[in-house]
Amino acid sequence: MNINFNNINLIISAVKRAQYPDTGLTEVALSGRSNVGKSTFINSMIGRKNMARTSQQPGKTQTLNFYNIDEQLIFVDVPGYGYAKVSKVQREKFGKMIEEYITQRENLKLVIQLVDLRHQPTEDDVLMYNYLKHFDIPTLVICTKEDKIAKGKVQKHIKRIKDKLELESGDNIISYSSIKNSKQQEIWNFIETYI
Repeated sequence: MNINFNNINLIISAVKRAQYPDTGLTEVALSGRSNVGKSTFINSMIGRKNMARTSQQPGKTQTLNFYNIDEQLIFVDVPGYGYAKVSKVQREKFGKMIEEYITQRENLKLVIQLVDLRHQPTEDDVLMYNYLKHFDIPTLVICTKEDKIAKGKVQKHIKRIKDKLELESGDNIISYSSIKNSKQQEIWNFIETYI
């Protein structure tokens, strides 16, 4: 994919369907636990430091953030799940907002589910993956924080994640480091097959 990284902007932060932008472009949603590094991943993929706001405080994303990527596609950053300090009421609100988007948005063609390569997927990770599969949504699993694992152990960790999620054939899994950025092209090529 040939993207002009200077032509990327946040179109809208939406909380309901009526606010979704009408661009006609393919949407790729980014889902993951609150502290998995979604904003860092987005910033590293688009070569910008602060486009998606990163925070030391997990659970900061509380809206569906629609980023126009060079008029070629839209990245949709959805609120992180599994964060204990968010109240039960707030978690339910997030749940409804995410469910409405994932189940009703025709532009959505792919979900990138981020999981932490260092740890076994949580129950929330497994539930989210099963949820996406229930609605037949193509999913790319990105294992973040690859730089925190010894090179010789990466495949072992990937296998553990694959087994725990019971990854369906046809769904890809890629380990990634936002510090090294070495697999961006591979990920963009994968995304391109859905545009």
